[in-house]
Amino acid sequence: MHVTTYWLEHAWLDTHVEPAVTVTVADGRITEVRTGDDTPPAGATALRGLTLPGLANTHSHAFHRALRAKVQVGSGTFWTWREMMYQVASRLTPETYHALARAVYAEMALAGITSVGEFHYLHHAPGGTPYDNPNAMGEALIAAADEAGIRITLLDTAYLSSGISKRRGGKPPDRHQVRFSDGTAHAWAERVSALGDRYTKDDDHVRIGAAVHSVRAVPSEQLSTVAEWAEARGTPLHVHLSEQTAENDACLATHGRTPAQLLADHGVLGPRTTGVHNTHLTDEDIALLGSSRTGTCMCPTTERDLADGIGPAARLQHAGSPLSLGSDSHAVIDIFEEARAMELNERLRSRVRGHWTAAALISAATADGHAALGRPDGGRIEPGALADLVTIALDSVRTAGQVPRLGAETAVFAATSADVRHTIVGGRHLVRDGEHTLIPDVPGTLARSIAAVRG
Repeated sequence: MHVTTYWLEHAWLDTHVEPAVTVTVADGRITEVRTGDDTPPAGATALRGLTLPGLANTHSHAFHRALRAKVQVGSGTFWTWREMMYQVASRLTPETYHALARAVYAEMALAGITSVGEFHYLHHAPGGTPYDNPNAMGEALIAAADEAGIRITLLDTAYLSSGISKRRGGKPPDRHQVRFSDGTAHAWAERVSALGDRYTKDDDHVRIGAAVHSVRAVPSEQLSTVAEWAEARGTPLHVHLSEQTAENDACLATHGRTPAQLLADHGVLGPRTTGVHNTHLTDEDIALLGSSRTGTCMCPTTERDLADGIGPAARLQHAGSPLSLGSDSHAVIDIFEEARAMELNERLRSRVRGHWTAAALISAATADGHAALGRPDGGRIEPGALADLVTIALDSVRTAGQVPRLGAETAVFAATSADVRHTIVGGRHLVRDGEHTLIPDVPGTLARSIAAVRG
């Protein structure tokens, strides 16, 4: 048994900042948390600053990182942005996707992210022909996360149609989307089952979950197949929900139901399910998500970048929907900014301050995010939890000046990913003094992998 000891100058212990905390780790788990050690014990690694549980990025599309800055030229909407996204997707192969995702996940590690939920729908070769290994693209993502040192929940996504239609099977995928589609939900389930059989719940680094891309991309009569697959395996199930009003309008016109109501009709909602965005909801939708304990993943930096709107996060949480956070299209990769933006967006909407405490926002960024990814044992500094930690500096130009007991407020309302000094995953010191220990030149790695798929 390999035992490692870390001494935390200041630690967030779920409700408060505690000084001088010693954490003992064995086999990737925290075995002891001891307070009151004024100096580091012999052999302990000192982490100076404020140490939080590792951050969870609940919603990621790794290849969207190649769009950063490029999509800021000119104007448009989500739908015009989507055309540029399709262009990048068309150039990806298992090899180039692995290289890009490896660099993106390394960027996440530098930002203190220890677990990512990868919403994966780029399954097949251009033209829709399966690779010799039908799960080559998903396995490329899993390998990328392993090499970058972070945990992954691969949310293998059913994406079968190009839009909502009264005909069975929906509208056929267009030329961009054909490589996303398995044809039917049953064919999707057969492919992802082969992948899922390779990993067990005892694997702390990989989880295989499921996703419904959206109600426009999975015909209504096939939604239950995806939900039943996730139910049978006890895996997380995620879905893009009411991100754009156009989708809501099409769903109402075709089914006479909102997307949330349609998902409920087919057994998609529930405590293992997370709706991503949940932006344009009715009062009835909010009540439905809350009463079913369906989670909500807010992605504020993407939602504002794409001009999608501000979702009713506070009302959803009050109704009973647990909140988590994601960087989605990676306009930035900074979970502190996602947490801050959720609160500040609500202030702009309501003209009232203080909808969430710093503690509640940290919970969304840590424990609740890990739970949404099928890791209820993550996101806490306590015995038995995954030994995932992130330390931020309290002496940078952004964070200096306040007393340590206000460390949670400093982290949420002042810190950025640039303040991350250390990231620990499973007890391994992955980021040390702001440097990735497995991938020495992350900026260069990003530049090269993006250039390889740039048009």
